[in-house]
Amino acid sequence: MDKTIEILKALSDKTRLRLFMSLYEEELCVCQLTDLFELAMSTISKHMSILKHAGLVSCTKKGRWVFYKMTDEIKNNENRRIGSLIVEKLKNEDQILLDRKKLHEMKCSNKLRN
Repeated sequence: MDKTIEILKALSDKTRLRLFMSLYEEELCVCQLTDLFELAMSTISKHMSILKHAGLVSCTKKGRWVFYKMTDEIKNNENRRIGSLIVEKLKNEDQILLDRKKLHEMKCSNKLRN
């Protein structure tokens, strides 16, 4: 029960929920998330730390950049029902659709740092 409470607490913040949803289909760098959400890198890093501690995202360092993705545990294993429920509930929400559109536009116009 404690793990479920930790997951729900981590996702109780709108920004963290949006960050979580942005990682559903792909891995993104902190710099990409900073550009996408127009927040300071330290703010993004703090939110990602909370999501990581809850087991919702994992990170890998590639050179000087840190990349985040949704964990396999959330996508495929023991907590997949929580992840699936959240994704299914929110994937068509206006703000999530706007975030995905903005990410797509940033990639197409090469404004998204790699």
